[in-house]
Amino acid sequence: MKKFLGICMMFFFVFPAFSQENPGLKAIVNHYAARNFTAGDISRSDLDQILQAGVRAPSASNRQPWHFTVVRNQALAKRIVSNIVEGNVLIVISTAGGQREFLDCALAAENIYLAAQALGYGSRLYTGPIDALNQNLKGDVGLPSGHSAVILVRVGRVQAGADAVSAASARKAANELVSYK
Repeated sequence: MKKFLGICMMFFFVFPAFSQENPGLKAIVNHYAARNFTAGDISRSDLDQILQAGVRAPSASNRQPWHFTVVRNQALAKRIVSNIVEGNVLIVISTAGGQREFLDCALAAENIYLAAQALGYGSRLYTGPIDALNQNLKGDVGLPSGHSAVILVRVGRVQAGADAVSAASARKAANELVSYK
């Protein structure tokens, strides 16, 4: 499942052949997975906008099979992602469905991930903690009955001036990843 989600997420992140003039496309092309979060709260207004981006994600047949659980409790968040920083938020995206619904959850995760960065926050996607969360922490996190976590989005503050060059892993060039026939 993790490999499947990884492939799906890569599809949406590796085609940066977009014009830098368009603000929406610029946000997609210039995204990066933050690694160095700093302490500081996320305003409720910003968090609501970020979640609204997830709610508005496309889904097959408009099923919208996801549920978003926001973990602001730092002790609980640390049990899920050990290097969490004070003020970071984890958004757990879960579904009661199967593989098709996982794809829909991946689209919602991408919207949340990009919306956080558009508002000036750092964001990072996690699938590593999913198995442990589903086996040991579902009740503590408060996932809806019958749901399993699919992916997490971490949102938090980052140092001023952090960008895709200074704060993230290098990306492969599009010409290494794209073929035309």
